[in-house]
Amino acid sequence: MRLALFEPDIPQNTGTILRLAACFRIAVDIIEPCGFVFSDRRLKRSGMDYLDQVDLKRHDSWDKFIAEARHDDKARIVLLTTKADTRHTDFEFKPSDILLLGRESAGVPDEVHNAADARIVVPMAPETRSLNIAVSAAMVLDEALRQIDGFPK
Repeated sequence: MRLALFEPDIPQNTGTILRLAACFRIAVDIIEPCGFVFSDRRLKRSGMDYLDQVDLKRHDSWDKFIAEARHDDKARIVLLTTKADTRHTDFEFKPSDILLLGRESAGVPDEVHNAADARIVVPMAPETRSLNIAVSAAMVLDEALRQIDGFPK
């Protein structure tokens, strides 16, 4: 299982997600361009000393990421989006899934949305817009790892 961040905007969120990934031994793909310099001190502060422990791969573009992801027949791109009908707790995760998170400011463009193999939503109160992506990543990753018995031993 992997986490993928599409053109992240906020270094603190990216750092938090990288720390999450390190703690659960989950690989991370960063799909550039980022909305910040990757060496940003806010990224390092929120990722703490965990950043060196992450299996991190940076991709120059969506096209390069998707081309590489499609080389693995088993990999499914599972988009976390508010524009989905399937709740994350009703979705059946697989160990080879790539959990894709959009930009904090804009989500993902239609091209990326349409390329996803599945789209899931974290259910929220109807009067709210969205959760922080690091919170969403943690919630969905927890459910996915629970389903596949993928927590570190």
